[in-house]
Amino acid sequence: MAIYKFRITFEDFDDVVREIDIKSNQTFGDLHKAIHKSTGYNAEKSSSFYVSTDNWLKGDEIAYLPSERKKDRVVLMENSKLSGFIEDPHQKFYYTYNFDRPYDFHVELVKIILDADPNIEYPFLAKSTGEAPKIMEQNSPTAVDPRGAIASDSEFDFLNEMNFVPEDTDELEAMGEMGINEEERDEDEENEDEFGDEFSDSDAYDDDSQKDDY
Repeated sequence: MAIYKFRITFEDFDDVVREIDIKSNQTFGDLHKAIHKSTGYNAEKSSSFYVSTDNWLKGDEIAYLPSERKKDRVVLMENSKLSGFIEDPHQKFYYTYNFDRPYDFHVELVKIILDADPNIEYPFLAKSTGEAPKIMEQNSPTAVDPRGAIASDSEFDFLNEMNFVPEDTDELEAMGEMGINEEERDEDEENEDEFGDEFSDSDAYDDDSQKDDY
């Protein structure tokens, strides 16, 4: 029985690495659960592996707890043996965990071991480097950004779109004040233009009247 050694890395956190040894006749469901046993995440989340090119372009999808619209279009992890999708000794899979709050991973076959070790229970965590970032649960009252910022769940998406970090607070406040000042200045200019035009017309009228008197 051959053993596949997969290297798993977060797409956005290169320093977090897991290597998992798993039997070739085990399933993607087994690999999915082994990954999250090593990260501490809840494995019972909708997730998918994608057969990938060398450049991490997604191909066929292998899903766990797929949505209703996907069910007829994808194969399931628990029914899919790893050996059925290995076409290259360095086969790659793109993996998305938890579509509600997704994390993306690169999964690469780095070694094929011909004989299983009878003293090891597979899947087996062969290497673990770095701490997995804190997960941000969808219904949590607070969300912990891996960079250290803490925000309420309702605020998180807005701050994330702005690439907010705590050091930006003063800058954002200054920008807000600047925006207020700009609005006030624009209003003053509009008022000046309005009264200025009226005054100019009045002057012209007075000049013409004086000319007629003479």
